[in-house]
Amino acid sequence: MTSIQDAPVHALLADGTTVRIRRAGPADREAVRRLYEEMSPQNLRLRFFSVSPSSARQAAERVASGERPGYRALAAECGGRLVGLAEYEVLPDGDTAEIAVAVAEGWHHRGVATLLLEHLADAARTAGVTRFSADALAENHDVLKVFHDLGLRVTRRFDGPEVHCAVELTEDETYLNAVEARGRVADVTSLQPLLRPRAVAVIGAGRRPGSVGRAVLRNIQNGSYAGRLFAVHPEAAAIAGVHAYRRVADLPQVPDLAVIAVPAAAVPDVAEECGRAGVRALLVLSAGLDAHESSALMQACRRHGMRLAGPNCLGLANTEDDVHLDATFAARHPGPGTAGVAVQSGGVGIALLDGMARLGIGVSTFVSLGDKYDVSGNDMLQWWESDGRTDLALLHLESFGNPRAFSRTARRVARAMPVLTVDVGRSDAGRRAAASHTAAAATPTMTRQALFTQAGVTATRTIGELLDTAALLHAQPLPHGTKVAVVSNAGGVGVLAADACVDAGLAVPPLAADAVAELLALLPDGAAATNPVDVTATAGEEQLQACVSLLARRGAHDAVLVSLVPTAVATATGEDLVRALTSAPGPLDRPVVAVLPAQAARVELLPTAGSGTLPAYSDAEDAARALAHAAARADWLARQPGTVPRMPDVETARAKGLVTAYLESHPEGGWLDPRTTAALLGCYGIPQIPWAWARDEAEAVAAAERLRGPDGGVVMKAYWPGLVHKSEQRALYLDLRNASQVRAAHRDLVARFGDRMTGVVVQPLAERGTELFAGVVQDEVFGPLVVFGLGGTATELLADHAARLAPLTDVDVHDLLTSPRCSPLLFGYAGSPAADLGALERLLHRLSRMATDLPQLAEADLNPVLAGPHGVTTLDARVRLVPRRPYDPYLRRLR
Repeated sequence: MTSIQDAPVHALLADGTTVRIRRAGPADREAVRRLYEEMSPQNLRLRFFSVSPSSARQAAERVASGERPGYRALAAECGGRLVGLAEYEVLPDGDTAEIAVAVAEGWHHRGVATLLLEHLADAARTAGVTRFSADALAENHDVLKVFHDLGLRVTRRFDGPEVHCAVELTEDETYLNAVEARGRVADVTSLQPLLRPRAVAVIGAGRRPGSVGRAVLRNIQNGSYAGRLFAVHPEAAAIAGVHAYRRVADLPQVPDLAVIAVPAAAVPDVAEECGRAGVRALLVLSAGLDAHESSALMQACRRHGMRLAGPNCLGLANTEDDVHLDATFAARHPGPGTAGVAVQSGGVGIALLDGMARLGIGVSTFVSLGDKYDVSGNDMLQWWESDGRTDLALLHLESFGNPRAFSRTARRVARAMPVLTVDVGRSDAGRRAAASHTAAAATPTMTRQALFTQAGVTATRTIGELLDTAALLHAQPLPHGTKVAVVSNAGGVGVLAADACVDAGLAVPPLAADAVAELLALLPDGAAATNPVDVTATAGEEQLQACVSLLARRGAHDAVLVSLVPTAVATATGEDLVRALTSAPGPLDRPVVAVLPAQAARVELLPTAGSGTLPAYSDAEDAARALAHAAARADWLARQPGTVPRMPDVETARAKGLVTAYLESHPEGGWLDPRTTAALLGCYGIPQIPWAWARDEAEAVAAAERLRGPDGGVVMKAYWPGLVHKSEQRALYLDLRNASQVRAAHRDLVARFGDRMTGVVVQPLAERGTELFAGVVQDEVFGPLVVFGLGGTATELLADHAARLAPLTDVDVHDLLTSPRCSPLLFGYAGSPAADLGALERLLHRLSRMATDLPQLAEADLNPVLAGPHGVTTLDARVRLVPRRPYDPYLRRLR
């Protein structure tokens, strides 16, 4: 992962302009001098507190003096011009750095200083700086506002005409929210030329009717695009009735968006031509770019500040009245509506668009992300959040560039609208070989599920299931819970529907006695009013309508599922039970869904009285899964977002020192020895059973005497670097009762493992309790994942684990404790004493904090953790470190 310390990055200003942020050094002497010399006298005075001819020269020399301990300078440039500079110099206390920031004339109020300070703060935190110090003139309202609006805690001290500002660099929720808000504004603004272009040029629309470029040109032309449309072709005067120009530079108007459908080898040159002409966004349909072509394409986009959708994509569409852009090569135009769709696969995009068209769900914006070089699912979520139209988001993502940023964005957007996705790549083929229990438990599926669950994203398994759920969420209110009333006109289909509900995790509880009496009074003779309710084949429209209305309005159930089959009785009497559902007066505050086994389509939205729609499914299992997703969303919305607790007793600095010392002596990383492991866990207050390190037999005997528990037993564990599964190696002895047993055990370990064994760990025999497992694995893409579940030697065999991405909130910890199948053991199962839940919560929070503090923590494996009514204790722990730079996933930068 790239750090600002390693390589330049690109980021967006508030107005959507792309700037390059990099370290400044000796080569920037003249550029820095010009930056200051071109300032107005007023701005120069505000920066240096005076106007002096030497100020520019001295500032340039300071930057050009080269790297030195405690100094850092970052430059922001656009189009090769230096537009901003931020510097810090560490003061003698080592914790505080004095800063200065300057913005080029004509570049104020565009977010240059704020962006530079965010990146400078990231670099400072990495260097151990905890506070910025800055002096400003009291009249310099702009720079004081920049400090205030950062989102960091700022204190001011006035001294005559000057103000001394101290900025604490701690990243808390306030700061992250402020960074998010700035990023959202910049991101949405930068997407305007892509999604609301005033003019579009199609490059590569051939004369051949079957070409991709020509199909896109035709779709734009026939889709009533509201802006100007151009074609670029080296020879043709016109294509499909659209005037063609030889080069982008020849166009009578610079297009906001260029659609590129040329051979892969030509894409970089075309992109460069577009950039030089002033094009602000590219949609690259071309596929098959090699590494060199891909790099050249991205360099052109970043150099000229163009946003990019694709390559290898289906195109994009925006159905807004003042846009009407269909720049896809799909067979039909997407209908206007309020659903936002973003997919990586063009085939999935076509399937989704077709499915939604059949359902009558219109699209606000559709973007095929393709290989996702630049514009991503994060971008589209922020666009839909801000466009004023979208109320349903559908995603198909095969990969994540920045999952932690995606999680924060999705968590915020999902509070305003449903966010649905297809969970792709669930097979175990992606599971990596693992040495520890934690890594073995943390499958790719588990990691993605943790991301989706915490972010409130509804993850389905197939496109069909996604459309089933979208239909329900689009048409019906959310259920208040999981209790479903099932109604049918044939007992067998009612039983199948009830089974489907239970299989989906819903409940089908019996009806109350008074409800049964009310139903039997209005239904035909022979009806059954338990749950499922069998209205019988002789029920008429009014009776069915009254039955459904009663169940929905009584409030004892959260949803009503009605399963109907056609009967000769209804045909003979002219009754239409489906019409009974669609003509019912409404709306109801609970969802009603229909299951029609005779229906040809998997799901349909049937028009109802009052311009609403009723979702009708051909299979009860599809209906039940959609209801379960809706209930899960309702539950997520009803919960508080959760908070990450403060832990003032944590010794982060000491922990980082232990990690640094270990990696200095082990540059490749590795498993920590027992003493370092215990010291690291101790920094975070993670409870451990007393233990002693013994190098030989005599030390083992002495340690056993000191550590014997109330029952007199001790445990002996062999140790050598790289040993992970002691039980598999038979490298431990339990319940050693006296010195002779300790000696015999030690001699056996020495005989079997020889010089490989560097010592033994001696512990008292633990009291009885529930053996649990807690661990962390640092995913290269998703970040730290905390795993919790049943522990002991069978932890992998039983695979009873839950996982959440760190940092853990109190809500996440509650979910971890209650999700595994073994969770009843913690709450006093079958009369046994309940575990100390508070102690377990603290353990998981501290494990999460350790994982977020230490990016070098590759794996931590606490197994078993013994939980009882009087606390929790870690009986065995393994920690693996790897060399890894800190990486802030929330720092604003482009992919």
